[in-house]
Amino acid sequence: MSQFFQVHPENPQARLIKQAVEIIRQGGVVVFPTDSSYAVACHIGDKTAVERIRRLRRLDDKHNFTLICSDLSQLGLFAKVDTAAFRLLKAHTPGPYTFILTATREVPRMLLHEKRRTIGLRVPAHPIALALASELGEPLMSVSLILPGETLPMSDPYEMRQILEHQVDLIIDGGFGGLEASTVVSLLDDSPQVLRIGAGDPTPFEND
Repeated sequence: MSQFFQVHPENPQARLIKQAVEIIRQGGVVVFPTDSSYAVACHIGDKTAVERIRRLRRLDDKHNFTLICSDLSQLGLFAKVDTAAFRLLKAHTPGPYTFILTATREVPRMLLHEKRRTIGLRVPAHPIALALASELGEPLMSVSLILPGETLPMSDPYEMRQILEHQVDLIIDGGFGGLEASTVVSLLDDSPQVLRIGAGDPTPFEND
């Protein structure tokens, strides 16, 4: 049976965030809201928890997880960020974007794209997601909460509770969630490249 925490979406209760992080540290799989949609996450590099998420979402081992970071300094430990990329990140984080960057040695190999050593990272504009990553002291490994056969993420925490109560350890109810994934932007080359349009406005990253 999963636990169900009702957390204030603008002022998350510190006590509940601490309890949630303890569940993550102990290998738990947790559902929580972001600024684009609800996501499901676990402790970075926890192979057992990752396999549980893959089974829940029916993902193959090619599907990339995203690192949810609390701020740019946390992001900078896990990705190589040059001056141009830093300017863009500073202007658009926190926000509903996932940025593809070259990974540092801090990133577990199981998370990396086989050939390119790249990683997707986010600093979402959602107090609950930021509080979790901040309290944990390192990024959360996450994917959007889209069930097999569905095209849209789950948005109703009570429905999540009914369907997922035996598959995850904690559901954080932060109100109804959005129905879009984040906008994905590659910062690997000299000019940004929009790889997927989602909740974030792609215009700042589109070249004229």
